[in-house]
Amino acid sequence: MTNPLMSPSNLPYGLPPFAGITVRHYSEAIEEGLASHLKEISEIVGNTEPATFENTAVAMERSGLLLNRAAAAFFTLVSADATDTIKALETELTPKFSAHQDAIYMNRGLYERFAAIDTGGVDGESARLVQEYLKEFRQSGIQLDVVGQQRLRDINTELSRLGTEFGQRVKEGMKSRALLLSDADQLAGLQPELITGAAEAAKTAGNDGKYLLNLIQPSNQPALAVLENRDLRRRLYETSLARGTDGSALDVRDLVKATARLRAEKAALLGFANFAELVVDQQTAPGFGEVQAMLGRLAPAALRSARSEEAVLAEVAGHQLEPWDWAYYSSRVRKEKFQVDEQALRPYFSLETVLRDGVFHAATQLFGVTFHERDDLEGYHPDVRVWEVRNEDGRGLGLFLGDYYTRETKRGGAWMNSLVEQSALLGTQSVVINNLNITKPAPGEPTLLSLDEVRTVFHEFGHALHGLFSHVTYPRFSGTSVPRDFVEYPSQVNEMWIMWPEVLANYARHHATGEALPQDTVDKLHESELWGEGFATTEYLGAALLDLSWHVLAQSDVPEDVLAFEAKALADAGVAHPLIPPRYRTGYFQHIFAGAGYAAGYYSYIWSEVLDADTVEWFKENGGLTRANGEHFRTELLSRGNSRDPLDSFRTFRGRNAELKPLLKRRGLN
Repeated sequence: MTNPLMSPSNLPYGLPPFAGITVRHYSEAIEEGLASHLKEISEIVGNTEPATFENTAVAMERSGLLLNRAAAAFFTLVSADATDTIKALETELTPKFSAHQDAIYMNRGLYERFAAIDTGGVDGESARLVQEYLKEFRQSGIQLDVVGQQRLRDINTELSRLGTEFGQRVKEGMKSRALLLSDADQLAGLQPELITGAAEAAKTAGNDGKYLLNLIQPSNQPALAVLENRDLRRRLYETSLARGTDGSALDVRDLVKATARLRAEKAALLGFANFAELVVDQQTAPGFGEVQAMLGRLAPAALRSARSEEAVLAEVAGHQLEPWDWAYYSSRVRKEKFQVDEQALRPYFSLETVLRDGVFHAATQLFGVTFHERDDLEGYHPDVRVWEVRNEDGRGLGLFLGDYYTRETKRGGAWMNSLVEQSALLGTQSVVINNLNITKPAPGEPTLLSLDEVRTVFHEFGHALHGLFSHVTYPRFSGTSVPRDFVEYPSQVNEMWIMWPEVLANYARHHATGEALPQDTVDKLHESELWGEGFATTEYLGAALLDLSWHVLAQSDVPEDVLAFEAKALADAGVAHPLIPPRYRTGYFQHIFAGAGYAAGYYSYIWSEVLDADTVEWFKENGGLTRANGEHFRTELLSRGNSRDPLDSFRTFRGRNAELKPLLKRRGLN
């Protein structure tokens, strides 16, 4: 059988022909892609002509197309539909990708060709391309001697193995720790459609007639806000927090300690004081000290706000609060004090209308783009839906795929990734995916969302727009290929439209009657916006500061007792609250230990929110949801990717540097 990955896809926009791809095809195409890419690199290095921008930098951007095509499709499955065979192949291939990266960026001949390029006559994006490659060479160890480079290769290979193992154990831990219940009465307080969903989940898992409460990735589980059975809340909470540190075969503490030691050693090899310093050197933040200063400024204010909320909750509860009580009584305060019952909002937020009449509608009003579902195109799973996105003039812009439901083969959380990246050089347009983990309803029933899930749908679509609107020459700069502490910014901005009056009125309609969400409910939602910000900010900062605590350690300082270290780190950072765990504890902190995506970079959410909050102020000052505003935001920021310094893009869009004041106001910390 011909391997469909070996040549570019004939489907619209290069969508991979998933229906015809087997696991063997992924393996063959990636192995061939690794070999052919190294051959292409060898040809660049072996070119006897003097190094020029065209024969070195452009040639580099044109190389590795087979590998990129196969890897993009494969790692989409690794995250969203990882069967046992896919997981086994991931374990086999991940160290090879690490070794491949090292073979390129420790290639002194390739580095010397880039260093010899004269950028005097090229445009700004092209000059930046050379600068970014040179920076990556330096951060990858090109300056090390042979012994140092070999040690760095060994470290990178082992880190890739550890990250893969961590991710697989965490995914399996979420599945194995789901609570199986025999009596629906135990679920009192849970919405009927969620009880039905729990019954369907149990049936799928082979426990027909029972109810399965699946876990989501963060510490606090949504059901804690509504379950009336206090003992069940306790079990759910304790089960969630024990993931990865329970002494079982899925315990990850050995992986965490090994990872922290190797990252510390890697940073020292590269000349940095610690791994956090190395990571921040790759971001938009001017330095690690500035990151620490911002988090240090926010932490005391967040904890004060959380303690004020705690006092209110204790009065409402009438008994000593435990951690599994917080969300439950917070929901009661929202209902009794602000007359907001978030569970009663669910019938107004069906996934279909949130997408069509909310997310897509806002994008059409702001940017002029339209969305056309393509039932003729298949994703990698039957749940995946495909839309073609078109510009205002009808020209095709790219494809948007939505994969919204949870399943055993999908990792937890929500994310966006690209299958095809836009590039004028390669003549490609964007194909992007949003993944969520919403409980699938019974057949024929609508998918009703909580307000938090609505926020996630809008948030992830902000990432999708960042990818779809990319308008750059070189694939290295496409879409979301920006520093980690900038990448969350466009997605956070897109959350603004959730409560924007003309958007909310268009999508927040009862799924059965079509009745609009009452205006007095909308008013109450606005009045209650600051309630819970103390908890939310403390929970987030706990995770961000825990992340940094692991990554400022020297190799010899990595502790044996992971949980004791975690407790001390939170106390030392000033965010230890007995009723508020960090959003992610060490045992399931996938962002930082399942690969290095957010390692020493989880701070980026709040760093990006500074830009986001300031951007929301700009939209309010300039008339809100208008085509002119959308075009300015798209042209000066969303389309630029990393083709110029992202903070320059922000300044060009905003007209000045970002200010912290709007963020403090938004979170009630001013």
